[in-house]
Amino acid sequence: MKYLPIPIALLEVGKPLPVDVLSDSGQLLLRKGQPIVSEQHRDKLYAFKACTSLGDGRAWQHAYERMVHAMLLSGADLRDVARASMPSEILESDYVATEPHGGGWLDLQQALRGILYQGGLGLNPMERLKGIEERVLSLLQKDTEASLFALFQALADSSLGYCATHALLCAVVCELTATKLGLPGPQRKPLIAAALTMNLGMAREQDVMARQDVPINDWQRTLVAQHAARSEEMLRSFGVDDPHQLDLVRWHHLPDAPQALPANQTSRALLHLADIFVARTAARRTRSAQSPVTAVKSMVFGGSADLGMGSAMAQAVGFYPPGSYVKLVNGEVAVAVQRGERANTPWVISIVGNDAMPLSLYQCKNTAEPRHAIAAAVNFETIKVVVNAEKVNKARERIPKS
Repeated sequence: MKYLPIPIALLEVGKPLPVDVLSDSGQLLLRKGQPIVSEQHRDKLYAFKACTSLGDGRAWQHAYERMVHAMLLSGADLRDVARASMPSEILESDYVATEPHGGGWLDLQQALRGILYQGGLGLNPMERLKGIEERVLSLLQKDTEASLFALFQALADSSLGYCATHALLCAVVCELTATKLGLPGPQRKPLIAAALTMNLGMAREQDVMARQDVPINDWQRTLVAQHAARSEEMLRSFGVDDPHQLDLVRWHHLPDAPQALPANQTSRALLHLADIFVARTAARRTRSAQSPVTAVKSMVFGGSADLGMGSAMAQAVGFYPPGSYVKLVNGEVAVAVQRGERANTPWVISIVGNDAMPLSLYQCKNTAEPRHAIAAAVNFETIKVVVNAEKVNKARERIPKS
């Protein structure tokens, strides 16, 4: 029988446990429903390398992810979320939700956030990260436009947290740009893995910093400076031994570091660029988000990246990627839903009329046509209309195939 180590540090004294707790040899230490009674009791669990069954462990992990998601949606303080202990209840649905490689982007975001938040205390993190990597590629290959739409929309929703959305969007941007650049599959695989885990060492505080009303303090500044090395150390503790992934994570802020692997130069530069791009397009309470077109143009023409790589990213994602907002020449506000023939001509759906009234009829328009041309990008923070993703996907089905 396969067992999973349990996150003993995240167990609250006096709180009943929802699983049987076993030693690594299978000896029963605590029955389901019994609590840890003291810190000395907790030390004994460490000594016996406390575990639980594979099925219970996975369901318990999902219960934790569900709990964190509910706390975020309720507006809980992120420091309280970061201190949350493992839940004492597992629902039947938590067992169903542990089926491998299932769910959409928001399910993936919730699962990844749970791993990033728990860091080295997570249940079976390496296997679960591999499953997320596979699911990222599966969803992206199935429908690239819907993938970009879901992630750019999630980036604008602060209630979902930031760290996991940032990681998923970086992974997608890297994969699309690397494909555009012609990087071979074996080179792209560690790039996706690194994008998902490069901020592991500061994930909880990354969410705090994204929502705080004041500039980062000295302690946070030190954490930011050290997080790449911390992330690499944590991945090694998971059992990650791919030198390319570890190199990308360690040097994603210093892609030209002399200690870095020469063979990874292009991948490091790409990950660094994607990290900057996604960060610029995400809002903070201390600053507004840049529109994707502004962020891309500043990287392509602002000297912060290799011109060819910046151009490839612009072509891969688009100046107005699905999920971002624009104002049309006729005065309507629209959401981009599909990349067009050129980076600056996406297909869009108008959601606000030129009379400032919401529009309920979803019709796709080609901004390559002069009457539907884009006049300007629109910051998502000004959008008050909720976009229905299901209606967007149905409307996209009517776009002529090229």
